[in-house]
Amino acid sequence: MSDLTVSFVQASLQWHDPTANRAELQRHIDEISLSPDLIVLPEMFTTGFSMEATKLAEPMDGPTVAWLQELAAARKAVITGSIIIKEEGHYYNRLLWVRPDGSLSYYNKRHLFTMANEQHTYTAGTERLIEEWRGWRICPLVCYDLRFPVWSRNSATQPYDLLLYVANWPAARRTAWMTLLRARAIENVAYTMGVNCVGIDGNSLAYSGDSALLDMRGEYLVEVGNQETGITRSLRHADLVAFRERFPALHDADPFELTQLVK
Repeated sequence: MSDLTVSFVQASLQWHDPTANRAELQRHIDEISLSPDLIVLPEMFTTGFSMEATKLAEPMDGPTVAWLQELAAARKAVITGSIIIKEEGHYYNRLLWVRPDGSLSYYNKRHLFTMANEQHTYTAGTERLIEEWRGWRICPLVCYDLRFPVWSRNSATQPYDLLLYVANWPAARRTAWMTLLRARAIENVAYTMGVNCVGIDGNSLAYSGDSALLDMRGEYLVEVGNQETGITRSLRHADLVAFRERFPALHDADPFELTQLVK
């Protein structure tokens, strides 16, 4: 199986300004000189982490989905990140998985951040998404999901090679961010990526970035600190397979089954 080249953009998001954020992220993506297979953007990358969904939500045929489709086609890569979506009377913090041919899948954030009353604005997702791309199985999740190991867990029935989180994770909790990313990589024996933002949002919350890419041992391959940046790295599938053969911890894991969220 071929290696997977991944890029991520850590940016300062303009509060409630989708046009400005698309333009700035476009600039960062245009600066990626290599040819990634996958490009990852932060959580709510058009608006910042906002509860003003009635003002900011877009439909699935809105300008940001169209922009992602154009980008994916131009770069011949999958592009993913979350935005605020309105669908059938509900608002979602929705991760979009957009392919070069224009088709897409999505994942609605399961664990809504109750300390910000996210659950009063958005509808929680009920199903995890496992996508296959270029021979890799990838599990994309959103921010607060990182704190819940059962939802993130690699398993025989839903195996993956790369676990990724898109986030707006505040600087005040950066120790948890960095510790939990490492824990998820180790316990799931998988490459793990966390893509955060930087700067200060409209609620005066500071974000320190700390976007990172870790290998299946929990060792950092990339950790970018608090600067705005785009990073590209290649993940070696052969290294993942070899490590899992030498250390088959997933075979000894306790069996369990993830069920749909019951309302």
